[in-house]
Amino acid sequence: MSTSTPSPLAGVASSDSTLRRFLHGLPGVDPVGLEARAAALGTRSIKTTAKAHAIDLAISMIDLTTLEGADTPGKVRSLAAKALRPDPSDRSAPMTAAVCVYPDMAATARAALGDADVKVASVATAFPAGRAALDVKLADVRSAVAAGADEIDMVIDRGAFLAGHYLDVYEEIRAVRAECTGHVRLKVIFETGELSTYDNIRRASWLGMLAGADFIKTSTGKVGTNATPANTLLMLEAVRDFRAQTGTQVGVKPAGGIRTTKDAVKYLVLVNETAGPDWLTSHWFRFGASSLLNDLLMQRQKLRTGRYSGPDYVTVD
Repeated sequence: MSTSTPSPLAGVASSDSTLRRFLHGLPGVDPVGLEARAAALGTRSIKTTAKAHAIDLAISMIDLTTLEGADTPGKVRSLAAKALRPDPSDRSAPMTAAVCVYPDMAATARAALGDADVKVASVATAFPAGRAALDVKLADVRSAVAAGADEIDMVIDRGAFLAGHYLDVYEEIRAVRAECTGHVRLKVIFETGELSTYDNIRRASWLGMLAGADFIKTSTGKVGTNATPANTLLMLEAVRDFRAQTGTQVGVKPAGGIRTTKDAVKYLVLVNETAGPDWLTSHWFRFGASSLLNDLLMQRQKLRTGRYSGPDYVTVD
């Protein structure tokens, strides 16, 4: 777990000017080249045996999520049951990586999951907009951790970032990091759809990693543009380069808009070809998605039995 700035970059955040100099000194992104590479990797095809493995791997990487104002304890318990046994008719189907909920539902999720190897993830820091005072955001985090959250998904202050107040964003991430005591891992959400440029996404990726993120995450799923192959590819390049410089590995979580098995396989190809196989585990790569699980289960059943059972075969979230 990253709990301090890696020593090769220790002085980068010593002042606002040094942090700005570093972030604006990162190589500029060629949008055309980035999108072309993401599209090319998305055309890779895989055979039946590899597809079966990819489907199970993708299921094991899902943060099964409910983040609605109408969430109830019953809905969260139902989601936890689905995470533990995604396909009640086939015990060989893997569990999902986590159940992701609001802080007030973290205790319900924890009780429903028990000691199973499915994490409780909780959004925090005034999700999804992040418009609150720091003490309110930190109280949000403490509440989730006290309720049994294994992972915190925080949102950065996009207004501060876009205004160029990088040190403020860095220090806020560090303050949240300090609240993630013990085994709790921190995912830092950038809301890439609001960052306007690929250069900003690259800068946000490095800023989050410098501040101690265990994961960098594309989106909240609450805006028009969420995860895309291109912005995920860019973040995968960032974690690859960060490990090369510091020796510290950071995970990636694309979230929002990933709905089909075909989509999931494209992202797994991106991971393998960009960051490498070390990231092809749920410890280092996640999908922020719920409807994706339903399609993965239908495709898995098709490979197993040779036929589709239709959309009613799986539960509707």
